[in-house]
Amino acid sequence: MKSLDKIFHNVLEDIRPTNEEIDLIRNIVSELKELLKKRAKTLNIRYTNIGPQGSTGIKQTHLKNDFDIDLFVGIPHELYNQKLNTISNTKLKKKLKNKFLKLCKNWIIKALTNEKYRNPRILYAEHPYVQVDYSDGKNEIQIDIVLYIDLSLDFIRKHGPLSAVDRTPWHGRFIKNNLTDEQKDQVRLLKQFFKASHSYGDKSPVGKIGFIGYSAELLIYHFKSLMNVFKSFYRLNQIAIDYFDRDLTNLRKVPHFHDDYLIIIDPIDKNRNVASAISEKSYKYCNFRIGELLENPSVNFFIIEEIPEFNIDSKVPILDNLFIVEFKDIDQDIHYTEKRDKLYSLGESIKIIGEKEFTHVKRFEKIIYEVYFNPELGEYNLALFTKKPQIQPYYERRGPPINKTKHAERFKEKNQNNFERDGFLWVKTKRNYSTFLEFLKNVISDKIPKSLELINASKSIDVSTSSGRKALYILVNYILPFSEIQDELVSLR
Repeated sequence: MKSLDKIFHNVLEDIRPTNEEIDLIRNIVSELKELLKKRAKTLNIRYTNIGPQGSTGIKQTHLKNDFDIDLFVGIPHELYNQKLNTISNTKLKKKLKNKFLKLCKNWIIKALTNEKYRNPRILYAEHPYVQVDYSDGKNEIQIDIVLYIDLSLDFIRKHGPLSAVDRTPWHGRFIKNNLTDEQKDQVRLLKQFFKASHSYGDKSPVGKIGFIGYSAELLIYHFKSLMNVFKSFYRLNQIAIDYFDRDLTNLRKVPHFHDDYLIIIDPIDKNRNVASAISEKSYKYCNFRIGELLENPSVNFFIIEEIPEFNIDSKVPILDNLFIVEFKDIDQDIHYTEKRDKLYSLGESIKIIGEKEFTHVKRFEKIIYEVYFNPELGEYNLALFTKKPQIQPYYERRGPPINKTKHAERFKEKNQNNFERDGFLWVKTKRNYSTFLEFLKNVISDKIPKSLELINASKSIDVSTSSGRKALYILVNYILPFSEIQDELVSLR
């Protein structure tokens, strides 16, 4: 393990934030706090705490040159406790949204008087928050200023949060109090590995959503060290990480955990699975990469490289099985995650409709897809693999048993070309589509998201954009080799 220890040491030298970066963040946070406090005093607004959260906040697990600031502003629970206890969740969210919106407009934005804080704007997640760009001529940093209800840990554990961000300060305290400085460095290494594996965050090229910072922190906390995480990673999908003494079998009985591929329970809230959104595809690709790293240690596993473009001139045996749908962004007001989700829904719809006829007879058989997008370029892509790109124009549909006289007679009346086999009536039925491309174009024609414009739907050899070629590369190299058809790929090759 000496060579791995040396690799970890060398990588840390490159990814650990500098003292200058840490001081810059502290100074910005200090200045922002004073601006917000001053405005709050003028408006007579009560708050409990203003402090930095996330990896650049009290956790201190961020990477060099990757230090956007999340400043959280606590609103006293007692101000709303009586009102909020008597209304439904829907009304509660609406009331909080309206209250937070007023505070964002009248307090947060109007407090940002310093010219270094540019273009303050209101964005929406579950509730509105303020995003502002900091620029001092040398540094440019994106800052999110987020309001939350300051709840006690007991309240969250008994009743749950009032909004998703109410847990965040407790997450920060948990990591600050339970990880050593050495473990925080190991979190940095794990994050870097996930990023180098293109399996991190909500822009993850591999899978819909990759691993997130909090999941990396909890993995280090649970397994104690990075090496232990790597050695145990292969069985993550076979165990549950839970801080409330429940095993995997019992957790799977909880409806909202039932279909989660990985389970890492939030130590702050027993009803939340931190890993619920982590894609099976991301896990499988990272698991493969960890196996490779342990077998042949190299610093390359921590280097974030550009995703290569798929070479359509290469002699890839499955070239005829690959297809691409390319879109361009026509509505920048819609968040990229919403567009991403629409494309994953489209991919799932194509898969469900395309694999079988409505009679459950095999159609194009196994379909596997992946989404890749570049919001900066406004390019969104859906790459697809199908086992059978061309099928017979007819298929045999089975009817009722011959001895079911009444049903058999009715079937014969409707299907003049019926025939008998194995005690059943059968009929040859013409398919709507015999080529996958024809099927693909027809299916997507009325399912294109309103925020996107279709620019191409074609075989892989006719891909038209750089990001489209990257989508195909991801599918062929990061997804298919670890999919349920990995053994079948050998025969297709």
